[in-house]
Amino acid sequence: MARRHPTALHDSVRADAEILWRYHVLDHAPRRSDVGVGLGSHDLGVADHTAALYLAGRFPLVVFTGATAPTTVDHFPRGEAVHYRERALALGVPADAVLVEPRARNTGENVTLTRRLLAERDVPVRTATLVCKPYQQRRAYATCRKLWPELAVRCSASHTSLDDYLAAIGDPDRVVHMLVGETQRVTAYAERGFTIAQDVPGEVDAAYRRLVAAGYTARLLRPA
Repeated sequence: MARRHPTALHDSVRADAEILWRYHVLDHAPRRSDVGVGLGSHDLGVADHTAALYLAGRFPLVVFTGATAPTTVDHFPRGEAVHYRERALALGVPADAVLVEPRARNTGENVTLTRRLLAERDVPVRTATLVCKPYQQRRAYATCRKLWPELAVRCSASHTSLDDYLAAIGDPDRVVHMLVGETQRVTAYAERGFTIAQDVPGEVDAAYRRLVAAGYTARLLRPA
């Protein structure tokens, strides 16, 4: 019998996770923007991708936004945005092209505090690229459209497959828990007024429910 890769999931879980992955990865066409906003998380690859987009001329200014969270404090003890900035500078982004917003603790605050920072710096912004984890794209976009509706926004993330992402993170169950949580939030956050409403196809809802039944519930919201 072939040995299963250490990051592999059960076939049924892997299939349902792929459905959720494809739903959340928006794959917006790239375009030049006034600013690139790197959303803090546990994934340092966000900083790498933001730096690559800057160096490719996609935007002239970067804002990294994020404090710390229970899931990131061990890796980024001085704050997600601070560590992202350091990574971007190491990759060749000039220091004067990077702003840091160090207080945001959720995606809504990423948007509102970044908007406030840019206004305080008198930076005119009509277009933006949100850079985030691949499976955060849908929620990031929906949040920004709700909280900053006049902004023309696109999302971007590293172009990677689910399997490659699982291998890079090294904790496949954690990623599946996150995918399930993201899917719940599409509906729950719209109902709470945090995001714009979005369609959830039947196959996505069915995959979500199967994964919840299989025990992938660590990132589910508590009842309001």
